[in-house]
Amino acid sequence: MVDSNTSNTYSAAGVDIAAGARAVELMRAAVQSTYGPQVLAGIGAFGGLFDASAFKDMREPVLVASTDGVGTKTMVAARMGRWDTIGQDIVNHSVNDILVQGARPLFFMDYVAAAKLDPVQIATIVAGCAVACRQAGCALLGGETAEMPGVYRAGEVDLVGTIVGVVERAQIIDGRRIRPGDVILGLPSTGLHTNGFSLARKVLDALDWSAPVAHYLPDIQGATLSVGEALLAVHRSYLEPVRTLIRAGVEVHALAHITGGGIVDNLPRVLPPGVGALIRCGTWPVLPIFHLIQQRGRIDDEEMFHVFNMGLGMLVVVPPDDVNRALSAWPGDVYCVGEIVSGDRQVSILAA
Repeated sequence: MVDSNTSNTYSAAGVDIAAGARAVELMRAAVQSTYGPQVLAGIGAFGGLFDASAFKDMREPVLVASTDGVGTKTMVAARMGRWDTIGQDIVNHSVNDILVQGARPLFFMDYVAAAKLDPVQIATIVAGCAVACRQAGCALLGGETAEMPGVYRAGEVDLVGTIVGVVERAQIIDGRRIRPGDVILGLPSTGLHTNGFSLARKVLDALDWSAPVAHYLPDIQGATLSVGEALLAVHRSYLEPVRTLIRAGVEVHALAHITGGGIVDNLPRVLPPGVGALIRCGTWPVLPIFHLIQQRGRIDDEEMFHVFNMGLGMLVVVPPDDVNRALSAWPGDVYCVGEIVSGDRQVSILAA
């Protein structure tokens, strides 16, 4: 016999089972909109099922997986009262992470946790995940919604995602072909993406986040977004630009997704022994939000490049003979930002 008071007791302890069930129902249509014929079981199942016969035409398929989170960008979403973007952030971040090794995404799984579940809020976050999954041709296979009072403070949300993709073994991009003289191309970011928000929130906290960035940087033109909008700008997916470069015949020697640690820490992850990199400032546009953070926080250039992407979300290393082909394949949205040199996996940032 089930005690009818059980749910009330659990609720008194801070967990509302009904809220979790309501959130699942609200997100169901959005999640199922990402399904293709390969999804055999998804939302509601104990485990998602994905038909691996999708690999039958591949000679040596290699699975590529990654897990990451959006960090304290959730606190920016809370301050702005806007929850439709961070789901896109985590999916695009994850897509980019496996893209670096040449993988195409297969399926994504989300984890959303809070001290107390707000079904509409959670469903809005997951709907954002679904938007990005559809754009990437990736199934939102399942996930977890957790209510954990005592672990999270009231009003806090945590968002994490896991992605699985596939690449042909012969097409894995791993940096081994990098040589001195190769050119580093930069694909621009939309903003901070999903890193550096603890520092950004600290130095910008006292500002009016509804005011345009240009209000605080009158000498910089084109800063039409508000501070809050600039901080919440959706993490860009580089799936289509990179696919376009490869389809155009560009020989991609390496890709580096510029996340936590900035250019200084992320570019060396794809450099083989015996080479280093030079990045030349002034060869790409730095977004106004970075100038604002640096000005308000009185942060030196070295730390800025170690914390933020500084306007470059993905670096692409190509042989010099392929530079013009790359610039023509993706015109106006790719910059020559540096070159590969002899060295020991060090990155030097040269002032303009």
